[in-house]
Amino acid sequence: MGIERSTRDRYLMGVCGGIAYSLGWNANLVRAITVLAGIVIPGVSVFLVGVAYIVLGFVLPESRDF
Repeated sequence: MGIERSTRDRYLMGVCGGIAYSLGWNANLVRAITVLAGIVIPGVSVFLVGVAYIVLGFVLPESRDF
């Protein structure tokens, strides 16, 4: 079982919801970690996190279960 995008727990593309489901975490915690990683890591991390999120949104398949 790999990571899939969530169809129910989503704000933009369901990436954080899918990652949270596969790890057994709360989706809001994964969203907070994603935002904090974009802000706290020095350099152009906001751009890199945004690009990684968009790429994952197009690459990961949508889930039929969650």
